[in-house]
Amino acid sequence: MATASAKTPDHFINLEQQYGAHNYHPLPVVLQRGEGVYVWDVEGKQYYDFLSAYSAVNQGHCHPKIIQAMVNQAQTLTLTSRAFYNDQLGPYEQFLTSYFGFDKVLPMNTGAEAVETALKICRKWAYEVKGIAEQQAQIVVCDGNFHGRTTTIISFSNDTNARTNFGPYTQGFIAIPYDDVDALEHVFKSNPNIAGFLVEPIQGEAGVYTPAEDYMLRVKELCTKYNVLFIADEIQTGIARTGSLLAVCGNCSCENACERQATYARPDLLILGKALSGGVYPVSAVLADEAVMQVIHPGQHGSTFGGNPIAAAVAVASLEVVQDENLAQNARKLGKLFREKMNEYLQGSSIVRLVRGKGLLNAIVINDTEESDTAWNICVALKDNGLLAKPTHGNIIRFAPPLVMTEAQLLDCVAIICKTLQHFEN
Repeated sequence: MATASAKTPDHFINLEQQYGAHNYHPLPVVLQRGEGVYVWDVEGKQYYDFLSAYSAVNQGHCHPKIIQAMVNQAQTLTLTSRAFYNDQLGPYEQFLTSYFGFDKVLPMNTGAEAVETALKICRKWAYEVKGIAEQQAQIVVCDGNFHGRTTTIISFSNDTNARTNFGPYTQGFIAIPYDDVDALEHVFKSNPNIAGFLVEPIQGEAGVYTPAEDYMLRVKELCTKYNVLFIADEIQTGIARTGSLLAVCGNCSCENACERQATYARPDLLILGKALSGGVYPVSAVLADEAVMQVIHPGQHGSTFGGNPIAAAVAVASLEVVQDENLAQNARKLGKLFREKMNEYLQGSSIVRLVRGKGLLNAIVINDTEESDTAWNICVALKDNGLLAKPTHGNIIRFAPPLVMTEAQLLDCVAIICKTLQHFEN
């Protein structure tokens, strides 16, 4: 039998096309191995990974400490369900709540599951604590949001590709423009049945749409004023990606406290996923204080795999890596350098219209329409030149390398990006 490495990329692509549902449109590269900031394809070609599995691999591919934690636990105990206690979950919950400064955590597996969990907690709190009449609670969301693709979540998405022909849709959501505190206060003021406001500190899937610097703080102030739960979806922006442990505290002048907890615009419900596991295992979580989390009782929400021993061990190791290797500080420093270099390129460019982002979550806006294939073609050319990135919203390219990247590696990547863009200039 031929080994995988002896087979061509087309072989693996054709297998997916023939036997898999066509729910993704991948870049035409077949990866076989990863280490740190690099991945290798089935033909042995090396690439810089500038997507990090949508920020799930912040700690780098196959980080030895995280892999070892997973292997050790997998050889001991993998799953008990929540029918029994295990010796990993309690210590993990203590570690996680202390790390982020909350009283309680409800562990889940995927990001979408964690969002659904936060929505359920918010609604139950609305009826049992705030006193909203049952079935009347409303949750405010933002245009351009991306929180997953479950039936409930697509019900408040304005991504027509994710929504069309998947109805009927779940009710109970009000959409307002992103980065618009006046619109938010208008909804709060005019509707007494608002239970929560669900928001991404930076809209990653929308093209790394970065709001005004005081947006999160003003959101927090309004939620407090109107007794509305502030729900921060930090699945992509959290775990050091934007130069702080959480993006909601990214504009604080403090250089230390923000690495440990959201002291700037502290949410009532914090949603985490992706890099919580270092990209090696599905781990997500919703954190809140006792006053909110106490509405959940046995049998009302759960998951067979949520809080399993492997997930617990992996998440602790992943967060220790973030702290021990100063990944938030590195993301802050290298992100600033990346935007400086790309803005220098922008000054003489006709193909790049805008550079934006925070930390090592950045994007360039290509000077073409969303319907064009220019950004896609640039990403294919980047692949050919040894760097992997992916377009979003047609004309935007997101750049999010692992946070273990060095300055020399970043500058090498900038050179690859600029060299590639040169071929698309008019």
